[in-house]
Amino acid sequence: MNLYFRLLKLLILRLFKPRPMGLLDTSTIQGRVWLNDLDNNIHMNNGRYLTLMDLGRLDIILSCGLLGTCLKKRWFPVVGALKILFLRPLEPFQKFELKTRIIGWDSKWLYLEQWFEADGELCAKAHLQGLFKGPDGKVGTKELLAAAGLKRKSPQLPADVRKWLRTSH
Repeated sequence: MNLYFRLLKLLILRLFKPRPMGLLDTSTIQGRVWLNDLDNNIHMNNGRYLTLMDLGRLDIILSCGLLGTCLKKRWFPVVGALKILFLRPLEPFQKFELKTRIIGWDSKWLYLEQWFEADGELCAKAHLQGLFKGPDGKVGTKELLAAAGLKRKSPQLPADVRKWLRTSH
């Protein structure tokens, strides 16, 4: 149930307190570790990180003004691959920030970086590739970027992401 409240909070915040941002800006969501986020080791469950990361990606869609287009064209985001590195645990009731940014794209995939920070320290970092699907199949990044008003070439992906992509396919 906690995730529904977090989703509702994000939707209300962006509706009543919009934060317009560009597609390549960094989204920041503040949160706290609740009891239902914990695993047997009494820190945030590994799967909960992934679920919260969905909210970070939704925040980009909302803040970039893409929600209307996505709803109208029935586009929805899909994660194709993800790698995550857990560095420090998030403890019960600890405040954290989830940061999300698009780091590049090709004709099919968007590449994102997401990370959790608490008390000024990096706790987890993930890279993922995702795309949007619609009624007619995969939405090309060219069409998606045009809908977001972005007309530029992709930034070069970081070396570690390029290596991950080479070794994962």
